[in-house]
Amino acid sequence: MFAEAALTDDRFLSGRLQLWQPRTGYRAATDPVLLAAACPAKAGDAVLDLGCGAGAASLCLGLRVPDLALAGLEVQPNYAALARRNAWRNGIVFDVHDGDLAQMPVALRRDFDQVIANPPYFAAGGSPSPLPGRALAMQVQTPMGDWVSAAARRLRPGGCLTLICGADGLPEVLTAMAPKLGSVAVLPLAPRTGRPALRVLLQARKGGRAAFRLLAPLVIHLGEAHDGDRESYTPEVNAVLRDGADLLARFR
Repeated sequence: MFAEAALTDDRFLSGRLQLWQPRTGYRAATDPVLLAAACPAKAGDAVLDLGCGAGAASLCLGLRVPDLALAGLEVQPNYAALARRNAWRNGIVFDVHDGDLAQMPVALRRDFDQVIANPPYFAAGGSPSPLPGRALAMQVQTPMGDWVSAAARRLRPGGCLTLICGADGLPEVLTAMAPKLGSVAVLPLAPRTGRPALRVLLQARKGGRAAFRLLAPLVIHLGEAHDGDRESYTPEVNAVLRDGADLLARFR
C-alpha cells in the first residue's frame, strides 16, 4: 500500500473524477482518458481493464456509461489497492484483481463484452525509470502480442477490444490479432498537425470480418509547436479530457 504522504489528489474530467495517485511512479495522463473515450461500451456491458493501474481508464468509462460491470487486472498490488480505493471514492463499482496476464485470476476467466488495455509501450532496451513501479507500468516487459491474446480469450464472440499503444508497436499488435480478432480500425494520435503519430487507438472485434480501416488522425494539440505552459488541446480532445466526451464517431 502507498503511504498517504506518497499520494497526490488529482482531478480528471474537470473535477468530476478524483483520483489518488502516487507522487512518484506511474501517473495517469491523457492515455487512459482517451482509451475510455474510445470504448464503445453500453449500459449493462461487462468490461475488463487489463493493467488497470490506479483505475483511471475504467473510472472515466464508468462515469460516462452507467450500469457497467467493471473488472480490472493489475500486476502491482499497491496500484490494485489504489484502484479499489479510487473506485470507492468516486462511487463506482470496480472489481479489481491482483495478477498478471500469464496467470489470470479464476474470477476473470469468463466472457466480457469489452476489453480495454493501455499496455506499457516504451522499449525495454531504453533507459529504465529509477522508480520500479513506473518502469513496470511504462516499459515493455510482456510482449504486446500477449496482451492481445489475453484480451481475445476474455472476449465473448462479437466483443470489442479497445487498446492504446505506441505507433511502433502496431505491427506486433496486428499480427497477434489473427485469427480471433478482426474488423480492425486504427486511429492515429498525432501530437500536432503535420506531425507523425506517436500513439494509436485501436478497436477490433472477436470474430470480426470487416475490412481493416486506417482512420484520419486525431490531432492532440493546436499550433505547430509547444506554446509556453498552455496545454493548447484541440477542441475535440479538450471535450474528451475536460467534459468526458467520447470518440465513438471516429470509429463509425
